[in-house]
Amino acid sequence: DLQLVESGGDSVQAGGSLRLSCKASGHTFRPYYMGWFRQASWEAREGIAALDNTGNASYADSVKGRFTISKDSDNLVYLQMNSLEPDDTALYFCAATHWFSGSLGKNDYSYWGQGTQVTVSP
Repeated sequence: DLQLVESGGDSVQAGGSLRLSCKASGHTFRPYYMGWFRQASWEAREGIAALDNTGNASYADSVKGRFTISKDSDNLVYLQMNSLEPDDTALYFCAATHWFSGSLGKNDYSYWGQGTQVTVSP
């Protein structure tokens, strides 16, 4: 099984930047691929960025051009968030999937972290 731990969430003003990190640990027999999701209060969980098996990234329209997903290794993934807006306020999760690399669909992911809170004030 995989365990995922996010870090880097904070409170910032609009226009600011944050970098979230996600570290995976544990053992699996299959390769896995990482994505980032977020969930605002009273909203559904939204896929915002994911890496496919070639290293290409997919982004939700709401973050395209502002957020960048990257990885240092197979078990360390980042989400660089620039030009933050109050609507970006949410609990941010990283997730891992064996089969659906590059997907932004939450149902495609089997492993989830506990989340890290990002709050953006006007």
